[in-house]
Amino acid sequence: MRPVLLPEPLVREIRRHAREAYPDECCGILFATADPPDPDAPRTVVAVQRAANEFDGERRRRFVIRPDDLRLAERSVEGTDRLVAGFYHSHPDHPARPSGFDQEHAWPWYTYVVVGVTATDTPAIGAFELGESDGTFREVPLLLVPDGAGGPEKVSALGVR
Repeated sequence: MRPVLLPEPLVREIRRHAREAYPDECCGILFATADPPDPDAPRTVVAVQRAANEFDGERRRRFVIRPDDLRLAERSVEGTDRLVAGFYHSHPDHPARPSGFDQEHAWPWYTYVVVGVTATDTPAIGAFELGESDGTFREVPLLLVPDGAGGPEKVSALGVR
């Protein structure tokens, strides 16, 4: 499973969205450049797009992005070097790790970024992919690209940042 490069401005936007939606889950779409042929080369996220949490029920523990919203996102990058590479969402007052519900509703290949959020902070963020063979989530290396000079910093959903 390939690492994920995520620029700090996009991390800030995801965290801002999580704080604004709190105590409900926020959700959105990740856009990346086309994956390089080398399976060990990072997937580079270049944009995020907020999506409405359309879960028909308690949105504090669940999110749904409507198929029409996903189709519109896919159409928006047709004919470009970008693709819909995955999704992000928040876990209010819970760890930045996929839940059982997340796992049951995920698709292989996509990147899933999960951010933990509390009433005062967004203490952790992590990236995950669903294994094709066993249908379980695995954490993938998340490399945060700073605004200025310097190389990417690896973070873990288990760590506080």
